[in-house]
Amino acid sequence: MREERPVIALDLPSKKAIEAFLAHFPSDESLYVKVGMEIFYQEGPSIVSWLISEGHDVFLDLKLHDIPNTVYSAMKGIAKLGVSLTNVHAAGGKEMMEMAYKGLQEGTPKGQSVPKLIAVTQLTSTSDEQVKQEQLISVGLNESVRHYAVLTQASGLDGVVCSAHEAKDIKQHTSDDFVCLTPGIRLASNDVGDQKRVMTPSKARENGSTFIVVGRPITKAENPYTAYLNIKNEWNGENH
Repeated sequence: MREERPVIALDLPSKKAIEAFLAHFPSDESLYVKVGMEIFYQEGPSIVSWLISEGHDVFLDLKLHDIPNTVYSAMKGIAKLGVSLTNVHAAGGKEMMEMAYKGLQEGTPKGQSVPKLIAVTQLTSTSDEQVKQEQLISVGLNESVRHYAVLTQASGLDGVVCSAHEAKDIKQHTSDDFVCLTPGIRLASNDVGDQKRVMTPSKARENGSTFIVVGRPITKAENPYTAYLNIKNEWNGENH
């Protein structure tokens, strides 16, 4: 079975900082990296093109959430970048998600694969209390996440961003091949930071995660490559 790579969150302030970080890795190491708002809004689409030219797969994490036509047009542009994966907010609704997927399909150049499209359910920094008090969702966090996941599948998308704590329940209400991409991953020895719903790589695997996203435990490590290998090995069940 081919080893699966954790997705490295490149939540760094500049291309120069990313270059310095990637210098810790062998030059022929093909990584799966997340480009989020922090770096995309500093460097623009060129950072995505550069990373792909360096041999890496890119998850473009911009969490689009707008009226359906705007998201459709934005996704047509994103499709031209050659990313492997991108996302929207499930809270935008079924029509918005359907239009996002349509934009990706229509914008993807002939001969290229259409990027996978997933939807954010609830952020991993969100607590049950916030869902009830700030979002006025009376059913609570877990049921809200489950509802958004089912809606996402009904909209034709590939999966969701969720906490690893919710992945098993989501797959029981969708399907085994429904993607559950889970941030908030930490080794048992790591500080949890501002994440509220965290899990180790091995537990995430057991709980149904399809992809794991790891940021600071790798990017802030004294030796990023060693940290990456430790997480990758645990994710692949090699060093329990």
